[in-house]
Amino acid sequence: MMAKGKRIWLVKSEPNVYSFDDLLKDKQTAWTGVRNYGARNNLRDMKIGDTLFYYHSNIGKAIVGIATVVKESYQDPTTDDKNWLCVDIAPVKKLKTEVTLEDVKSHPHLATMDLVRLGRLSVQTVKKEEFEEIIKMSNE
Repeated sequence: MMAKGKRIWLVKSEPNVYSFDDLLKDKQTAWTGVRNYGARNNLRDMKIGDTLFYYHSNIGKAIVGIATVVKESYQDPTTDDKNWLCVDIAPVKKLKTEVTLEDVKSHPHLATMDLVRLGRLSVQTVKKEEFEEIIKMSNE
């Protein structure tokens, strides 16, 4: 599921705006509209083949799928401001069991995860150990 030596990230989307099912249907999308410098820097650091957790924010509040980076950062076409970047992502698979924010917060090994510490950041890093724990929790 995860390429050796690659980084792991978490991206957030409101499911009523663009859900993981939408990504599955579309097979690929540009991850546009990020307007936070920390999240932008994470997009800039993504490489082809990096693994992404797909998180439904606001509605559901759960990690629902796994995606991958298929095109590295480039100028976000939704703005003329050169400061903003996007990447292209493609789905890998839907998780058998969604892992809710509540599940993550209550797990002792995930208490320092960016999802808990940096709740508003829309593009976050994920440690290998956190990824493995969430995969276990999702019954994969």
